[in-house]
Amino acid sequence: MKLFFSCVAILLFSSFSTDTLQSKKEKELYEQIMLYRHSLKLPSIPLSKSLTIVAQTHVKDLDTYKPDQKKSCNLHSWSKNGKWTSCCYTADHSKASCMWRKPSELTNYSASGYEIAHWSSLPVTAKGALDSWKNSKGHNEVVTNKGIWQDYEWQAIGIGIKNNYAVVWFGEKKEL
Repeated sequence: MKLFFSCVAILLFSSFSTDTLQSKKEKELYEQIMLYRHSLKLPSIPLSKSLTIVAQTHVKDLDTYKPDQKKSCNLHSWSKNGKWTSCCYTADHSKASCMWRKPSELTNYSASGYEIAHWSSLPVTAKGALDSWKNSKGHNEVVTNKGIWQDYEWQAIGIGIKNNYAVVWFGEKKEL
């Protein structure tokens, strides 16, 4: 059965280059997300170089400067130590636009981006990150286009993993 799923993954994703992804864990997370979406009869999402740059930049910022550990900031927060607008993203989502603008701040991607993020006390695994998102109603709805995300059609995805952090960015605009 595992061989069958591996063959399906190869066929599903052969048209999407994973060269943008820097690590085996990032490639594995991308493949697992696409398999999960496929199991729900949802389309695959092409990898975006721009959204992957944003994702990889964010996990480096989270891992190095820990902006999520200040005051009441969460994993969508960005430090003041880079070429971007810093923000403390709080539970009330009042700073959502700070996150949504990161793709256009850091790359030529001109649309908003939407992020799901995961932290683990141990180094992140693709399975651990995806399982945590599947078990979180809000995060699962982003991945599966349910709830408030049902009218969104993801045309681009970016993945970043570093040490204890994993983030995935979704976008409605295709990478040019």
